[in-house]
Amino acid sequence: MTRRVKDFIDIEDHASLDELIASLKALRDSLPDDAEAELRLRGDDVFGRKLSIAFFRELTEEEAECERRYAEAYKEGRERELDRLQEELGVVCYAPGRKNKLRAVA
Repeated sequence: MTRRVKDFIDIEDHASLDELIASLKALRDSLPDDAEAELRLRGDDVFGRKLSIAFFRELTEEEAECERRYAEAYKEGRERELDRLQEELGVVCYAPGRKNKLRAVA
């Protein structure tokens, strides 16, 4: 699957700089080369601050299966809505994804 998702890891309450650096190195070493990881400081004075690491990863098999199901349902729903609108409006148009065949609606 070529689609990737953005994932987050939050680091809170580290006691020492050495522990933080060791954790960040271990995390960096575990990420794939194309993860495009970025580090941000998030939060505020009221709720506290934490380091947040965002990176891209491949979909898991379960996520990919769910994505396929929803993509098919979305495509079917879009086609039904297009058909309904064409019938309602009585318009001749090209239907996307249907090999550009002209459709006349009576």
